[in-house]
Amino acid sequence: MLLAVMWVFPLLAALIALAFAGVLARRYLDRRPRHEALWVVALLLYAAASFMVVLGVLGDWSAFEYRTYWLLGAALNVPFLAAGEVVLLFRRQWVFVVVLLALVFVTGFSFAVVRTAEIADPTALGQDLPSGKVVFGVGTAAHRLPQVIAIPAYLVLVGGTLWSARQMRGRPERRDAFYGVLGIAFGATIVAAVGSAFAAAGNFTVFSLALTMGIAVMFWGFLRTSRRGPGPCALLGFLNRPEQG
Repeated sequence: MLLAVMWVFPLLAALIALAFAGVLARRYLDRRPRHEALWVVALLLYAAASFMVVLGVLGDWSAFEYRTYWLLGAALNVPFLAAGEVVLLFRRQWVFVVVLLALVFVTGFSFAVVRTAEIADPTALGQDLPSGKVVFGVGTAAHRLPQVIAIPAYLVLVGGTLWSARQMRGRPERRDAFYGVLGIAFGATIVAAVGSAFAAAGNFTVFSLALTMGIAVMFWGFLRTSRRGPGPCALLGFLNRPEQG
């Protein structure tokens, strides 16, 4: 009975991600910070991947639904978040150009790998949460894609947020930003570590809860950093310095 209603959680995750993206998009239209545009894309990818999970669990996964979930959620979501973090921390035009070119390459490469990957075991698509190693085959390029792309990107993302939080530590006027940035790092860890581990094990119940809790904690962190106070708000590593172009 519990499993029958668990699809509600990835749907909720998709809605939270869309709300998060909407808030960031409005901020981007007001000030045009490049890093926030990258985060809007990341959140839209998160929402789309979560919606694919809803479709997959409500009925047997189609190859298209699983490929989309794997490409947008397992592979590309975190790299776009990490790219925004890098652009934020190193505010130089050449850094933005290099990051953008890297994203174009990573996106194109990932798309080609997932699109051309053979479905090793079509019967696995009948499960609530098929494992990538079963669907694509152990050690294949598609199966290894998140390990090669998403894990290094996660380390960059969390490293950047923790470094930014360290700069705010001990400053009473930045208390909200400090706890908010830690919340964002914790939320990303829930998704990347807990969610990924149980996704690999095919445990849909814990995975769906992690999917929702992770994005909810990240959104809470953003709202916490957005409280009015001296200096701009912090999001995924905001530093206490004015926006530049």
